[in-house]
Amino acid sequence: MTASSERPAARTLLPRSIRKNWDLYLLVLPVVVYFLLLKYLPMYGIQIAFKDFSAAKGIWGSPWVGFKHFERFFDNYQFWTLIRNTLEISIYQILVAFPMPILFALLVNEVRGKWFKKSVQAVAFMPHFLSTVVLVGIVMAFLSPSTGLVNQAIRLFGGEPVYFMTEPQLFKSIYVFSDVWQNMGFSSVLYIAVLAGIDKSLYEAAMIDGASKFRRLLHIAVPCLIPTAIVMLIFQFGSIMDVGFEKIFLMQNDLNRSSSSVISTYVYEIGLLGSQFSFSAAVGLFNSVINFGLIVAVNRIARKSGTSLW
Repeated sequence: MTASSERPAARTLLPRSIRKNWDLYLLVLPVVVYFLLLKYLPMYGIQIAFKDFSAAKGIWGSPWVGFKHFERFFDNYQFWTLIRNTLEISIYQILVAFPMPILFALLVNEVRGKWFKKSVQAVAFMPHFLSTVVLVGIVMAFLSPSTGLVNQAIRLFGGEPVYFMTEPQLFKSIYVFSDVWQNMGFSSVLYIAVLAGIDKSLYEAAMIDGASKFRRLLHIAVPCLIPTAIVMLIFQFGSIMDVGFEKIFLMQNDLNRSSSSVISTYVYEIGLLGSQFSFSAAVGLFNSVINFGLIVAVNRIARKSGTSLW
């Protein structure tokens, strides 16, 4: 068959598929509309990163300035501090917060008592449904130097109270471990589902061969989790420059600012408080380009293991 005869066939394939599977296309239509309206259409505004945006002239009428705002950001005295803080928090999260749901899922999977298992899961899930404001309030209450439970315990053992929220060197640990507490249970749902789908005959064959519980865990459960963990890790790297703005903003104060200033809080301060929309758009675009490059690179590396997003 020639190329010219294949093209008409390809052109008629989509309408034929729509007629045949119209109900499936109807189901996917709201998702397509959602992404077009809320994800792709706003990209029209990205061009203000290359313009001196003026509200009076509008997006199209504002003059082009090339890479002026990008150069200004690279020359900013806070540039390396923002990059360092953002990367340190993200890498800290990947090293500590990412493996926790996997370990939790493996442990929960080994629990045999159904009532106890469901109770543990419910207790672990609950913090995920707290709003960020409530979560930060709880963290501050626990770490309060005067009435906080942690400092009460330190006093009980003869120590001096620690001002956790004002110590820059403690900020990243408080951020990451509070994130573990909030999201570990909910993030483990995916891994628990994978473990529940493992063929029971594999465990029975291993038990007949005399494999211990640890060996069954190591040679059956862990290998089954690896493909899912790789996909989740790719997503994690794809948002490495997107440290949660809301939580950091709520935990931030003047005394821990040297450790808590990240790109997302800087964009808020410059863009919304300083009304420098073009500059903040340039910083946000730089952030997105880095994330896109990382997800492509990590996906390419992961492809060598046989698991990738595309």
